[in-house]
Amino acid sequence: MHHNLSELSDLYRAHLLEDVIPFWEEHSIDRDKGGYFTCLDRAGNVFDTDKFIWLQARQVWTFSMLYRQVEQRTAWLEIARHGADFLKRHGADDEGNWYFSLTREGKPLIQPYNWFTDCFAAMGFAQYALASGDSQTADIAVTTFRNVLRRRDNPKGKYNKQVPGTRPLKSQAFPMILINLALEVKGVVPDDEIHRTIDDSIREIMTFFYDNERRITWDNVAPDGSHPDCFEGRIILPGHGIETMWFMIEAIRRFGGDRAVIDKCVDAIVNLIQFGWDDRYEGILYYRDIKDRPPVQLEWDQKLWWVHIETLVALAIAWNVTGRSDCRQWYERVHDYTWKRFPDPQYGEWFGYLNRRGEPLLDLKGGKWKGCYHVPRGLYMCWREFETMKDKA
Repeated sequence: MHHNLSELSDLYRAHLLEDVIPFWEEHSIDRDKGGYFTCLDRAGNVFDTDKFIWLQARQVWTFSMLYRQVEQRTAWLEIARHGADFLKRHGADDEGNWYFSLTREGKPLIQPYNWFTDCFAAMGFAQYALASGDSQTADIAVTTFRNVLRRRDNPKGKYNKQVPGTRPLKSQAFPMILINLALEVKGVVPDDEIHRTIDDSIREIMTFFYDNERRITWDNVAPDGSHPDCFEGRIILPGHGIETMWFMIEAIRRFGGDRAVIDKCVDAIVNLIQFGWDDRYEGILYYRDIKDRPPVQLEWDQKLWWVHIETLVALAIAWNVTGRSDCRQWYERVHDYTWKRFPDPQYGEWFGYLNRRGEPLLDLKGGKWKGCYHVPRGLYMCWREFETMKDKA
């Protein structure tokens, strides 16, 4: 199906502002204890009250970003403040490391083993500081950002389960999230630290994770860039690589950089979609083994919300930046699959987890991993791309 740019721009804007954001405004705010509920069933009822710092911080980010980029609605800033205050009170240990999860009241449940939590805390506080002008929040963002960089070489620290030395692997997830983080803390963290972080991360991805022959990215590699023949060494998450590539294009667009890298990123977006595409039922598979061996992840064949919305963002950006017809064709195809299956016309928001056939596997709207982040961010990004493309046309 062929979509025109105006219709696309309107679709994403309306769905963001009239469907997805109202769902979270209505159902996720914990008025009694602070912070947000993220475990929401299909209709928005709370089915679990634990609070996951990833998702708390990401929701602070979302409402702060909307306040800054879309419209200065007091209600949005208030929702962001509601989460930021809860996180300030309960989110971190005495050394400033962010717990993974808390009880509803804010008592720590799971230790700060997960370095991504700190990344999202820094992003959330940075955006809130920029939206509110609150200097204390800006300080938390800068301290957390520097803490993340300090832990870069050993992200899990004492919580790492691996025996050191036997089979060391580097993960694409780390340089990937650092690019995303650096884009979001601009204006709070000094520019030279941001540029250095982005340059180092892009260099690491292009040196170790980007496969110049296949023109895709690997998720895990040995420290010398080789590919151990083991579960982790063979696994590819198409969605991860696709998301990494759009972060890189966005960073080069905003801060300057090598145009040839953008072309390589666009190649990888297209090739990863092709590699991950399910020829039998359509949609993008969650995990694939590069040698087509059985993946260790039993959920390998699920169709996930974030994989599909991030792919739409990547294709919209790639189409806008290069005008390539293969980007447009894939955009149309992924768009039709995604919009037919993920949004819930009855209760709003998106299903997160579809089975291989594209039917809702779980009818939740939020849980331990899905919160108010990928869908609203993706809708905003696509709206922005189609808006600028429409103006250029």
